[in-house]
Amino acid sequence: MKWSNLFGHAKCAVIGMIHVKALPGSPLCRMKMSQIIEEACKEARIYRDTGLDGVMVENMHDIPYSLSPGPEVTACMTSVCAAVRSVCPSIPVGVQVLAAANREALAVALASGAHFIRAEGFVFSHVADEGLVNACAGELLRYRQNVGAEDVLILTDIKKKHSSHAITSDVSVAETARAAEFFLSDGLVLTGISTGVGADPQELAEVSRATSLPVLVGSGVTAENARGYLAASGLIVGSHFKEGGVWSGPLSSERVDHFMTQMRRLRT
Repeated sequence: MKWSNLFGHAKCAVIGMIHVKALPGSPLCRMKMSQIIEEACKEARIYRDTGLDGVMVENMHDIPYSLSPGPEVTACMTSVCAAVRSVCPSIPVGVQVLAAANREALAVALASGAHFIRAEGFVFSHVADEGLVNACAGELLRYRQNVGAEDVLILTDIKKKHSSHAITSDVSVAETARAAEFFLSDGLVLTGISTGVGADPQELAEVSRATSLPVLVGSGVTAENARGYLAASGLIVGSHFKEGGVWSGPLSSERVDHFMTQMRRLRT
């Protein structure tokens, strides 16, 4: 399986989020690219030195997000990811480009040597705060084949956060998971309703029963509730690692270290 080849046999792999500072062209951009890259590498070093299993780079500060980010976003994210890869040569590095810029994320991964992407809107349409996001599995996997990025894993959100799923209200999360597996997803990401809100452990159990794919929890994981997610293949942690538990704050090495100490106990 691609997941185990990448993450080995790590039980409930922990992936730390690197929320890249606002990139050139976005309304909140206040830094030069050299500063943006250095900030990302600083966080990568903390994650590496505290023993995380992987990191993921995301343009989280590029609010408000666009469904058609410009070429400068792909170029800048490639530079950031390449720098993070050099800091973390021995652990998997992933990338997500907001919003739902999955082809761009694959291009970034291919050019920078990243190992996986997180994709929105892989199966079924939904209404996100950026607008209507349509399913992309067919086009995305053909693009991956065409550019020779078959080794890049595509981890796909199902019933993703910050979205209305009224148009697919008759499709359960388990059915969505089965559809993603049928459409050749490499792994599933389960979330709460918004950033920092935990996923439902019952939904985690339901999705895990419905599919043979690795299932990751992608929001709201904390040192206090991690025990309830141990059945997951991985935990994507962002907000909890920041000062005060706020996603936009600076990364706290103490919070990361405390979490990983807790996880080592839980894993054994």
